Amino acid sequence: MKTLIISMKSSSETLKDFERALTRARAGRIKRPHYEISFDNRKNFERFVRHISILSTILALKPRSVYELAKLSQMDVSNMNKIILFFEEMGAVRLKISKVNGRTVKQPIVEYDRIEFDLAA
Repeated sequence: MKTLIISMKSSSETLKDFERALTRARAGRIKRPHYEISFDNRKNFERFVRHISILSTILALKPRSVYELAKLSQMDVSNMNKIILFFEEMGAVRLKISKVNGRTVKQPIVEYDRIEFDLAA
């Protein structure tokens, strides 16, 4: 089971976490993979949270394209594309590109079973 952890941290805190993880990796003390997205500004964090239902829709309904996801979510395709590109940039969604009837289709895939929030102050 892959769990994605979402957190709000300053860039210096994120760098310290990376340094600790690198030290553990070099020493061979990493037991399992760790997937985390750390936001350093409130705007992107709130955008992620506002659209988290889209990740649930992808997991539950497994749409074959961004267009199909937009129709299932009753959203404009242009807006959905922007949201999916944001999620891809953050690492929460992977786009599988394939050809269907001569057209390029981007299928959104969420590779995590759970999403947890770490909001420790």
